[in-house]
Parts: sequence; C-alpha cells; structure tokens
Amino acid sequence: MDNEKIVGTNAAESGDEPVLEVKDLVVHYELEDETVEAVNDISFSLKKGKTIGLVGETGAGKTTTALAILNLVPDPPGVIKGGEITVCGNKMLELKPHQLEKIRGKDVSMIFQDPMTSLNPVMTVGDQIAESVKLHEDVTEAEAFERAQEMLELVGIPGVRANEYPHQFSGGMKQRVVIAIALACNPKVLLADEPTTALDVTIQAQVLDMMNDLKEKFGTALVMITHDLGVVAKICDEVAVMYAGRIVECGTLEEVFDHTKHPYTEGLFNSLPNINDRKSELKPIPGLMPDPTKLPEGCAFAPRCQYATEECTKKRPEAIHFSDTHYTLCMRYNEPDFRLQTRGDK
Repeated sequence: MDNEKIVGTNAAESGDEPVLEVKDLVVHYELEDETVEAVNDISFSLKKGKTIGLVGETGAGKTTTALAILNLVPDPPGVIKGGEITVCGNKMLELKPHQLEKIRGKDVSMIFQDPMTSLNPVMTVGDQIAESVKLHEDVTEAEAFERAQEMLELVGIPGVRANEYPHQFSGGMKQRVVIAIALACNPKVLLADEPTTALDVTIQAQVLDMMNDLKEKFGTALVMITHDLGVVAKICDEVAVMYAGRIVECGTLEEVFDHTKHPYTEGLFNSLPNINDRKSELKPIPGLMPDPTKLPEGCAFAPRCQYATEECTKKRPEAIHFSDTHYTLCMRYNEPDFRLQTRGDK
C-alpha cells in the first residue's frame, strides 16, 4: 500500500535523529538551448528545534533547494537529477503526489518570499488558515476556524480579524498571516524563504523575534533562507554559505562567523559596514556570480577570489574539514600554512 511509505512525525523526534536530511542534491533547469545548473551536489541535515541559515547572493540556489525539499521544483523545466531528501523519515523524492499532500503543511511547511502574492485576495485570512487545518486534521469547519483565530493570536494579530481580507492588512501583518498558515498544523520542519525581505527594519525585528519564540515553543526545525548576515546572527544555530549552487562553507554560527574559512564568506563579511569605523569604505566582492549555464571548470569562485591560483581554475574543490561540524570547499587549505588574511583564526 502507498500509505505504508508515510512515516509518522514521531519517527524523527527521538534522540538526536535529524528531522531533515539532504544528501547529494542536484537540481537542473533544462531549457531548450541550455541547462541551468541551479544546485550542485549539496548535503546538510537539521535536528529538532535547530535553525540553519542558507546564505548567499541571488541565484545561489537557495530557493531551489527549499522547493526540492518539498518536491515542488517546477517540472518542466526543473529536474532533480540526483540526491536524497528525508523529512521526518519520509523519502520526499520517492513519494507520489497524494502522499506528498499529506506531508506538506503538516510535517514540513514553507513561508514564501513575498506575502503580497502568497495570500488569496478573495478569501478571508481566517479561511486561508483554516483551509490548511481542515486538509490535515479531522476537524469541523467551526473547529478549523477557531484554530485559525488561535493562530492569528499566536502571531500577534487579534483573532477577531480572521474575517478580514489580505488587502486590509499591512505588509508586516500579511507576513504574520503567512507564518500563521505555515504553522497551523505544527510542522516539524519550517522553510522560510527570505521572510523579512519586504518588511521595514522595525517589523523585521518583530517577525524574527516571533519566529524564534514559536520555534522554541513548538520545537520546530527551521531552514532560514537569506542574504542578510544580521538575520543569520540573530536566529541561526548553523550556517551553510551557498555559491553557484554549492555549499562552500558550513558550520555552527560561531565557527562560520568567528573562524571564517572560505574566501567568499570572508567577502560577505568584508562587504558589511563597520559600525566601529564610520569612515571606512565598504569592500564589495569584485565581479559577478558565474552564469549557471556555463559554470567554470574549476572553483566557481576563482574568478573573483584574491587567493586563487591556476590550479583553482582547473580543479573543482572537495570539502576540507576543520571539525565534525565545520568544512569548506577551498583547495588552498591543502597547503599547510594557508589562512585568510583578514578573518582567519587569530
């Protein structure tokens, strides 16, 4: 029976078992004249109650990774070429559509990037939250709507506003409604795709604090997709830095922030304003990310890297580990005395 493949959410809750595992994931967009190599052999895992930040420039493959976790990569042109994704014990890439419907929204949910386009303008926000509850739980319409009101209260919106429509809410309020929908069935894994991008700074801080509180209350594992290192510092336990579809550095928050190893990660930090020296100039990373349809033969970052050698342009780097949790893709570390000039270990 198909249902035998659906594993209960308790399967990954005991001990230190990950609730999310991504292994050797490869995703391409196969167009008529070219192929976009969006995600190229990435792996990471996440335990209950922990948060990992997927960090990188636009086009690094962050959103495609999240869509692949849900098995929602648009096909065509998207093709998951290889890899394995496990959510709460379920092999997401092996399940049929009706099986995936039982998992999406209940075991794993996603907060999409733009709340303005994530909500249905002709349904009340209460009905939109209740819709998810009715789909996954055996409740009456009245009970589902009552849950919707409770979820609105949980994210800081009065429950009486459940009968209002999205256009009656501000941008920050809409984002809270989207979060309420994602959390309505208490998922074990939450994917947040730049959830604060469209919000002003004050509302950003409020939304991040709220997500942190909800994560601690429900023990939800969170994948935070962002290009904002400030967001990462505030909410993440682990960091995976993506560049041209690969994770070029991964480790705990302290390891990546205090013991930076990859030149690209160094470049991200160096491009931030220095609050201790207001007169200092920003140091942008020179050049642009490579065309994903024509990735270079060697290290994708080599054309922009101040440390690159001729070997870097010819050979694709493999992971070099500094601890059980911290690794980078940079072949210069094969040289015993190599270190970054500005953010290496002091």
